[in-house]
Amino acid sequence: MRSRLPSREPSRCSGGRDGGGASQGRESVPASRHQRRPTLHPGAWWLWSLGLATAASRTTNPLVLALLVAASAYVVATCRSRTPWSRSYSAFFKLAFAVLLIRLVFAVALGSPVPGTHVIVTLPEVPLPHWAQGIRLGGRVTAESVVFALYDGLQLATLLICVGAANALASPARLLKSLPGALYEIGVAVVVALTFAPNLIADVQRLRAARRLRGRPDRGVRGLLQVGLPVLEGALERSVALAAAMDARGYGRSADVPARVRRTTTALTLGGLLGVCAGTYGLLTAEGGTYGLPVLLAGVGAALAGLRLGGRRTLRTRYRPDPWGPRAWLVAASGGAVAALLTLASATDSAALHPGVVPLTAPVLPLWPAAAVLLALLPALAAPKEPS
Repeated sequence: MRSRLPSREPSRCSGGRDGGGASQGRESVPASRHQRRPTLHPGAWWLWSLGLATAASRTTNPLVLALLVAASAYVVATCRSRTPWSRSYSAFFKLAFAVLLIRLVFAVALGSPVPGTHVIVTLPEVPLPHWAQGIRLGGRVTAESVVFALYDGLQLATLLICVGAANALASPARLLKSLPGALYEIGVAVVVALTFAPNLIADVQRLRAARRLRGRPDRGVRGLLQVGLPVLEGALERSVALAAAMDARGYGRSADVPARVRRTTTALTLGGLLGVCAGTYGLLTAEGGTYGLPVLLAGVGAALAGLRLGGRRTLRTRYRPDPWGPRAWLVAASGGAVAALLTLASATDSAALHPGVVPLTAPVLPLWPAAAVLLALLPALAAPKEPS
């Protein structure tokens, strides 16, 4: 019995021949399907998060710090994509909580230089030798010292959370493509370090889910020990695969440049870094306020020129570079505006942004610094959704 095969005659919509039909089929696809989805430059996310971190470093008010954390969390929840590095934000939250807890434990166990009159508890004090003067183990624990440690720990925890927001929003691989050529090797090392923690967290979650499906324990010391070995094995395999991929792509190649160009690059880079250090020192001291800003600007210019010349030694091309558009300017400017306004508020109204603990008073929420923190929510409206 002979089966009837479908006819290979050209249909009306195929344009006659197979090649012509395929060509017309490709031409009939809308151009929008081949266009890239709008994405935001990863450097804009880092500038935004560093602006929030700078603002957090200018205050110890727990209410303002809580606003910064809430703003970063809302932007991350709105703009992050389904990628391995986007899951690292919760890990930074846990790390921040651990830092805060350690700071409080140190304040209770080792004491605090802040004097206080409201005694919470009196712990047994361990006598120390004379060479350990100024260090105390145990003794009185006052409310003033605990509140001071709480404010200090909240500031550091907020800094970690703001940096974690950049790790969750910016793609490390895309950030590497945007670096200057002179920083490519350093950028590769930084990207590998940044991607290690998210991939490690993803491996732990995957192995714990697999153990739960098999009815095996995934918590406690036993579960941690049984999950740790496959995680380390996977990390080693990724390292070997990454080294092989980098070697196959010619990582470490350098172009031949004249000796005078190399010497000029070295002089500009070292001189620029020294100028940045001297200018920063001048801005931080009262004596160097006159020469600090010019030296800093000259150092930055020399360092940028050195990086520009140093990029000639790196032979690489960029496939589909990320454009820096108006949305990236808005996101970066929102973080910079928050940092500038909080710095100004810290200089003009230091009592509101640095509540005192002696005497112990409740912190108040300053109105216009709080309104300035709300500018950090602008990326939730301006930034496009990242592709999953």
